[in-house]
Amino acid sequence: MSNLISIITPTKNEVQNIEKLSFEIKKIFENLKIDYEQIIIDNNSTDGTIAKIRELAKNNSKIKVILNESDYGQIRSPFYAMLQSSGDAVIVITSDFQTPPDVIPKLILKWKKEKNKVIFTKRISSEENLFKQKLREYFYYSLKKISKLNLGVNITGEGLYDKKIVNIFRKNNDPFPLLRAMVPELGINYDTIDFIQQKRKFGNSKNNFFSLFDIAITSLAKYSVLPAKFFINVGFICGFFSIFVATIFFVYKLFYWNSFEVGIAPIIIGVFFLSSIQIFILGLIGQYITFVLQYQKNLPLVIERERINF
Repeated sequence: MSNLISIITPTKNEVQNIEKLSFEIKKIFENLKIDYEQIIIDNNSTDGTIAKIRELAKNNSKIKVILNESDYGQIRSPFYAMLQSSGDAVIVITSDFQTPPDVIPKLILKWKKEKNKVIFTKRISSEENLFKQKLREYFYYSLKKISKLNLGVNITGEGLYDKKIVNIFRKNNDPFPLLRAMVPELGINYDTIDFIQQKRKFGNSKNNFFSLFDIAITSLAKYSVLPAKFFINVGFICGFFSIFVATIFFVYKLFYWNSFEVGIAPIIIGVFFLSSIQIFILGLIGQYITFVLQYQKNLPLVIERERINF
């Protein structure tokens, strides 16, 4: 029995890449002699990408399109497209060629041969900015340590997912479905395929410091209670230290009532120090509360504007 493979390619202003990528995918599956569907899910592009993917879908019925009402981000959008797939396995790959399409046959071969349910692509080297690369590596290493999840470094969530795993995902109402963490969180074993990340040839990266920072903080709050415990301890220590210092100043004042003058510097330092800690703790608590509200609301991951070829 022939397998059907679903390829998920999310887009956001990828007019210079998506046509070439779709051609590469078609060529790969013609060589493999395996049936496929390509699901392009677009996050409200403004550069002509939508017109381009309409044209691609018109000329190739294997290309299915989901046009989102708005930009729902790089976490929710591809996950939602996975849930709309009908393949025996689903492969998620970016549309910017930074993950080369030639990993597709490697993933399929490993899936068929070794019966792995999840196979992540793992970046072993990259042509991107070295600082950003090392910062990302350090974050996921730190998240792995504090969350106690089996998180791999240099794994973004791209890769192959067996239909059985996708069916498990369909029962999940997670408002922030971070695939690289969701898989180990559910206790699902995974394997990896190494690749060398290419430098983006066309268009601009949708990642910037603020988007990556948002993902980092959200992941930290979601997958670990250690920060909350840590700041409870910090608050206790700072409170104890403040009482201790206040007691010393009070006793000193009693003994040297007329000559002792309390300087304004230690007061300012103490106030700003404790205030900064309180603000950070409140922000972290706010993040936890936001998660609770998102789960309670049970809002859809994305709102579709249009579907093509489904």
